[in-house]
Amino acid sequence: MTTAQPPAMTRTQIWYQAMRTRSLTATYIPIALGGVIAWRDDSFNLLYFVLALLGTLALQIAANLFNEYFDYVKGVEGGKSHGLGLILKNNYLTLREVLSAAIVSVSLGSLIGLFFVWQTGFFILWVGMGAVIVVVMYTAGPFALGYIGLGEIAVFIFMGPLIVLGTYYVMTEDITRAPILGSLPIAFLVAAILHANNLRDLETDRVGGKNTLAGRFGRRFAQAEYIFLTLGGHVVAVLLVLAGEIPVTALLVFVTLPETIRLCRLALSTEDASILHMVLVHTARLHMFFGVTYVLGWILAELF
Repeated sequence: MTTAQPPAMTRTQIWYQAMRTRSLTATYIPIALGGVIAWRDDSFNLLYFVLALLGTLALQIAANLFNEYFDYVKGVEGGKSHGLGLILKNNYLTLREVLSAAIVSVSLGSLIGLFFVWQTGFFILWVGMGAVIVVVMYTAGPFALGYIGLGEIAVFIFMGPLIVLGTYYVMTEDITRAPILGSLPIAFLVAAILHANNLRDLETDRVGGKNTLAGRFGRRFAQAEYIFLTLGGHVVAVLLVLAGEIPVTALLVFVTLPETIRLCRLALSTEDASILHMVLVHTARLHMFFGVTYVLGWILAELF
């Protein structure tokens, strides 16, 4: 019996896959929301918006590369056959190449962060330091966040409220409720992306010693958590509209409800990793479409 060989790829395709570029909508959406809220408050700055986007993208790419590196070093990638990375397992890149790229990427993000500290003040320093710690400690070290069940919480906070608030702050130098509360619906959906990954990898993560929430509490809990996170974005959006914290036009996100329900049903119906991989892919797309309609809802509220 022969082992299937990984497909041939160009260097560009290899780095594109290593950086997990398809996951970067998790940065685009909260940055866009922070920019729209700053625009609503007559404080939009195009240069700072672009720099915030580039800096945050650099940190997310660094996180993806560190994840690739440390999961491989710790032996977690061995049993996996589905995923956005698997670059080291398939011998496309060396350990040194991946680690070097991760260090360069986190350094670039940090330099942009230091520019904002110089321009706006020390609040961004604390946000940036926290982000860098999460980027590295998500898979590195004996208490890696992704290995002790804190992955979804870390992603919820840093890819939701802190990115939106940080983007808003560098343009306004102010801290208000709007970017914090307004970020919550998309925070649920970005955490759902990570959890869909953990649901797919539940068994292989257990074997590799990666104790995600899915691995700790079992498949039934993991399925319930997936439903909680994906539907949670819609529920929180309604609650925030009723509380007067976000515009009613933000409920445009409900155009994504049928796809949300379809994915929930699919996640409940199977343990097949190949099918759950498609749940992950479509959860990332759901986050993107949810985020686009959500941001559009904020824009429409200002225009009309």
